[in-house]
Amino acid sequence: MKQETIVVIVGAGPAGIATSACLNLLSIPNIVLEREDCYASLWQKKAYDRLKLHLAKNFCQLPHMPFPLSAPTFVPKNMFVQYLKNYVYHFNVDPLYQRSVESARYDKSAQKWVVTAQNNVSGLVEEYVSEFLVVATGENSEGFIPNVYGLDTFKGLVIHSSEYENGKTFGDKDVLVVGAGNSGMEIAYDLCNWGAQTSVVVRSPIHVLNKELVQLGMYFLKYIRCTFVDKMVLMLSKFLYGDLGRFGIQRPLKGPFLLKKETGRSPVIDVGTISKIKTGDIKVMTSIKDIQGDIIKFTNGQERQFDAIVFATGFKSTVRKWLKEDGGLFNEKGMPKHKSPNHWKGENGLYWVGFASAGLFGISNDAKNIANDIFRIVDGK
Repeated sequence: MKQETIVVIVGAGPAGIATSACLNLLSIPNIVLEREDCYASLWQKKAYDRLKLHLAKNFCQLPHMPFPLSAPTFVPKNMFVQYLKNYVYHFNVDPLYQRSVESARYDKSAQKWVVTAQNNVSGLVEEYVSEFLVVATGENSEGFIPNVYGLDTFKGLVIHSSEYENGKTFGDKDVLVVGAGNSGMEIAYDLCNWGAQTSVVVRSPIHVLNKELVQLGMYFLKYIRCTFVDKMVLMLSKFLYGDLGRFGIQRPLKGPFLLKKETGRSPVIDVGTISKIKTGDIKVMTSIKDIQGDIIKFTNGQERQFDAIVFATGFKSTVRKWLKEDGGLFNEKGMPKHKSPNHWKGENGLYWVGFASAGLFGISNDAKNIANDIFRIVDGK
């Protein structure tokens, strides 16, 4: 089967459906290809139960549809999924599901993109031809578990954070959470609340803030230089949490908002984990040295026995597996080399959305920019 359109969008997460919605408003035909059987599968199928949006709702809404006034400031997962359902319906976004994109290449003679996808239901290979290609698979396309020596000998359960729902089945078990980002710290808190003997590996320095401090900082960033906002927020954080170094948590040298801007690394938004670390209910561990059976050895010489490991070690981009001719615009990790403000646009009608490490706020801005740029080109022909 061969189908032609103006724009092909690969991925029906928030980035893909936001871009499709913006194009639909401009009456630009587009096709969204999604490998799963639903839109926003990471949110619908692979997010833990207690998850809430870590930023205030005004920073998390998609283009042209604010959250209802009745929605809480920090929207819970189920409410966000419902918001996405309303969004898809309202803007007539209609992805083609269970389409695993195998390749996308630019045909120079025809000046069009040729995308081949496996239909996972029929088993047929389908071809889609378009003037523009939008890569919307994002930074979180596939769960990442690092290579740990001896992991294959571990006798207990090993899962990625995307497979974690809640701590109900972990009660009274010794569980190690690897990774101290927002997911890792919140999963550790959830496990502890369910009665698990919980430890968390903190490998690198992290900033710890609460939601109110993040909200305050993002407000002042509109008016004050980032360095001043960082100083203010860090002073308040130290007042709230004290010296976390004696608990095994070091602060980075750069401030939280500057670090986010330069590296994409977000501060940890505390949901109660720090108080449990201070009371000893959650233990902080150094990096894993190796694993022998159910014994895990750490770089500081400690050895502990565990029943389960939850890897909250993030995700990786899979773009380089199928995008055959990106013009050298993506690095070896599948991330765009372009930096802001033109980080969303490549050559030959190639665009990408959801790669700016700027969350839903960045997705919203990129989707609008891409749709407007495509409209400008199409309208000028």
